[in-house]
Amino acid sequence: MTTQHIDGFVLTPGGFIRGVLEHDKGRIVRIDGSAVAEHEVRHGAQDLPLILPGFIDTHVHGGAGRDTMEGGDAAARLAQLHARHGTTSLLATTMTAPLDEIRQAMRALAPTCAERPAGGARVLGVHLEGPYINPGKLGAQPDFAKAASIDEIRALHALAPIRLITLAPELPGNLELVERLSEAGFRIQIGHTLGTYEDGVAALARGAGGFTHLFNAMTGLHHREPGMVGAALAHARYAEIIPDLLHVHPGAIRVALRSIPHLFCVTDSTAAAGMPDGEYRLGRHRVTKCLGGVRLPDGTLAGSTLTMDQALRNLVLKLGLPIEDASRRVSTNAADYLGLDDRGRLAPGAWADFVVMDRGLQLHSVVVEGEAIDLAHAG
Repeated sequence: MTTQHIDGFVLTPGGFIRGVLEHDKGRIVRIDGSAVAEHEVRHGAQDLPLILPGFIDTHVHGGAGRDTMEGGDAAARLAQLHARHGTTSLLATTMTAPLDEIRQAMRALAPTCAERPAGGARVLGVHLEGPYINPGKLGAQPDFAKAASIDEIRALHALAPIRLITLAPELPGNLELVERLSEAGFRIQIGHTLGTYEDGVAALARGAGGFTHLFNAMTGLHHREPGMVGAALAHARYAEIIPDLLHVHPGAIRVALRSIPHLFCVTDSTAAAGMPDGEYRLGRHRVTKCLGGVRLPDGTLAGSTLTMDQALRNLVLKLGLPIEDASRRVSTNAADYLGLDDRGRLAPGAWADFVVMDRGLQLHSVVVEGEAIDLAHAG
């Protein structure tokens, strides 16, 4: 492969430059140009594209009609769908289920974690969302919550690499397990929880790193009972949030943006992402996509149809964030959270993961580890 280059407004860790990005053998080899202010990026030479870091999504249940729990080539197909929407790295996210079904899903995910599918995002590993959650706060999770065991988690990790675990710290034994798992190198998030503010603070002190889909499936903020949301807003450095403007009101997103310095966006996308309205699988559930959302028969929100390019547009065009800040929320912050210094940023030596967009933040091209993704069939 010969060195390739692209000209435009390139978002570097130091801000935008007007210049060139060169990449070769999957890595960025050179970025050169002169610094420009975001005002010039927004209103300057309209023929020059925006070149931003590829998106990183730590919470993906499905896409293109496929669900992570179904096995087979589902992970490869959803990785391809999300790549066509600018996601260059993701965590395949499981559902609460009987342990045998989780094992089966992990075995099926392993090959895609080991080798990036052609035309797809890099699957960095697994986000184990449950089954170690509070049965009283399942949200759209099936009712198979159970007590956690470090030996069980290690056995699952041997099947496919677990990068992130969601659990409820208030359950017996879980607080101690947070510390042991963190020491063992697992990233722990608090979620699907009926825990108190004090439970959240204690879990953070024991090594929990963040919160799963902030505001959703956790105890809310009250001025005399701050709840798990209060613990996040008062103490967290990192947390996920779903910016589809359906799961969380824009005003609540603004609160989180002001409170949590490294808040980052996830899609919590389901098999319905990139697909027409209809019925789809979500773990053991059947869910319906309609009116821009995905719901269980009783109306409970059940994941989303969001893609990360739309998440970026929502942050900039609906919430008014500067492009540079919004880009961090869909890319760099998640990379930092996962301890990845060669993804989520455009710099020499980093992976050549980037998106090319126009001023309306519509995708023109996506490059994953140096591979140009075919956007012709983007959903």
